[in-house]
Amino acid sequence: MDKKLLFALDIGTRSVVGLVGEQTPAGIRVLIAERQEHTTRAMLDGQIHDVPEVAKVLASVTSRLTDKVGELKKVSVAAAGRALCTLRAGAEIDCGGRGALTGDEERALELAAIQAAQHQLATSKAVADPTCYYCVGYSVVRFTLDGTPMKTLVGQRGKTATIEVIATFLPRQVIDSLQAAIETVGLEMATLTLEPIAAINVLIPPTMRHLNLALVDVGAGTSDVAITRDGAVIGYGMVPFAGDEITEALSQAFLLDFKVAEMLKRKLGDVRKKVSFTDVLGVTHKLAAGEIVERISPMVADLAKAIAAQILALNSSPPQAVLLVGGGSLTPGLPETLAAALDIASSRVAIRRPDAVDNLLDIPAALVAPDGVTSLGILKLAGGSSLTFVQVTLNDRPLRLFNLGKLTVADALLVAGIDVRSLHGRPGMGFTVTINGQKRFLPGSLGQPGYILVNGAEASFGDNLNEGDVLKVEKGRDGSSPRPTVGDLVPVPAPFTVIIDNELVTAGPLITVNGKAATAATKLADRDQVVCRQPATLTELLSLAGRPTDSREYRYVVNGSERTFVRWPEYMVNGVRCGPSAPVNDNDIIITVPVAAPTLAELLGCDEESEEAYIVLFNGGKCRVPLRRWSFTVAGKPAAAADTVRPGSYVDYSCYEIQPMVSDVLLAAEFDPRSLPPGSRVGIMVNGEAAEFTTSVKNGDKVDVAVGKI
Repeated sequence: MDKKLLFALDIGTRSVVGLVGEQTPAGIRVLIAERQEHTTRAMLDGQIHDVPEVAKVLASVTSRLTDKVGELKKVSVAAAGRALCTLRAGAEIDCGGRGALTGDEERALELAAIQAAQHQLATSKAVADPTCYYCVGYSVVRFTLDGTPMKTLVGQRGKTATIEVIATFLPRQVIDSLQAAIETVGLEMATLTLEPIAAINVLIPPTMRHLNLALVDVGAGTSDVAITRDGAVIGYGMVPFAGDEITEALSQAFLLDFKVAEMLKRKLGDVRKKVSFTDVLGVTHKLAAGEIVERISPMVADLAKAIAAQILALNSSPPQAVLLVGGGSLTPGLPETLAAALDIASSRVAIRRPDAVDNLLDIPAALVAPDGVTSLGILKLAGGSSLTFVQVTLNDRPLRLFNLGKLTVADALLVAGIDVRSLHGRPGMGFTVTINGQKRFLPGSLGQPGYILVNGAEASFGDNLNEGDVLKVEKGRDGSSPRPTVGDLVPVPAPFTVIIDNELVTAGPLITVNGKAATAATKLADRDQVVCRQPATLTELLSLAGRPTDSREYRYVVNGSERTFVRWPEYMVNGVRCGPSAPVNDNDIIITVPVAAPTLAELLGCDEESEEAYIVLFNGGKCRVPLRRWSFTVAGKPAAAADTVRPGSYVDYSCYEIQPMVSDVLLAAEFDPRSLPPGSRVGIMVNGEAAEFTTSVKNGDKVDVAVGKI
């Protein structure tokens, strides 16, 4: 019977660890382990910067392993949490009538929750471009069955089962560079996980997750953080700050090559002993380890503060304890400094080694160290149900989909960030216009549908996808908004034919858009106000005929001040005198009435009819006697209210109130005693009593004048 071998590679910033294990009924037996450091800084902060150089190290490690166990093709790996995006998502199933739930059904629920997280990432603003992020792992926060929390759903019966997971996503470039290095040496990625997920599965089994613990994997390039509480992993995070920064600090402080600084850092465990090193100038130094540690203590403090900030961001408060793993955890003073940064007892921060790990047997002594935790975790997860890839091509672009069971076209579109609604082609935007006071809605044109092809054949959203499938997706074309003209929406009336001042004129129709002159060919837009009709008034007709009804302005100097008088033109329409607002019709005859200069009464507003006056009975007839007396001069000469005033004239006037007398009544009645024949005798009676020319009169008085001979 063939052995079931599991192959894991821990591709770290400083070194690569390869492990081969055998799946047995008792667990995974570790058969062999190989480690090799990078000869250059081909990786920085957990990101591969030199794929060929990293591939050389992978090839060397893999070769030594295959020499001992035979051919290895599929490998399990883990990614550092660089630019990590973490999302919570959930799913539920109706399990009424299913009987006892199985492991496959629980797994299907987990995958449904991951799909929900992928959809959340694709439709939210969590990252700038969701298509550039891959799910690299997940942790189950809780199961519930009919509202009751469960550790597992397997074997349970109920009506509704739910799950909540934490799904972690990394940028595509992190995964692609990892995949490229693996493929370069002829390996195939079997499973992928996140480094803190791997580490937590070694050091914090489910039986410990009721405690509020922080696991910190301090590597060379990154410090990955995972938090447990209430029986579950509640969050993952990453600090792009780790052991390399301490090495850099040593390099800068003592002028050391980076490799020399790294070797020096590893010798600082015992602060009492002296260590020797040679700087880039060839000078050899021998200093107490404690003195060197003191020089780098500010950088160690900065690292501790960054890790503490990430822990507090995920946990909201200091945890009960912190477990440090990874080669960087051996940095002198880091546990004590981190405890101070979190304000917890130093005894609650400890460096952990994988002395005994559930489901792992025969752990080599070389891996029973802080930097062996992640490597063992990757191997342990390789024997479980980790995420695997399905490779497809979408519109000539390679696309890796995590094999969540039954993959469909819709899953590929979701990961690629293609909105399925865009395949239908949206109708164009309609708009509303107002025509002659009536609103009218104009719909846009319908969109043209797109299409989906899988391996050249038409497909739908629900069609299954397999490894190597080629998808071609053409988005639908959106409809367009209408762009009508005035003439498209309203019949344009015929123009009027009229005679203006003995001239045959064709005028109209009246067309405006938003109050501005327009034509039947004018394009319309949303909310335009359109008028298209025959002219209704004389003003509109004359304007269309190019004869605007402009007013005429006269200027004068009145009592030393400039004054303007405006006179509007008047017209005769079919022989009837009228103003500019008069209605008009086809075939009307229009005559312009010449405009005359104003009279003094018009200019000064002293119309007799509007002046206050007494009404007196003069010789039996009503007579209007003004209570004000006006005096006018034009160009220095006396003038009357009825006189026409030429433009530019200098006008002076005065006005004063009077108490009317009989003489005023005679003046108002145009009775001039001087026009009487010689020898005539005038008798004046006011209300039946004899009176004189100077006798005062009141409103309603009766004045009689009799003329006789002497």
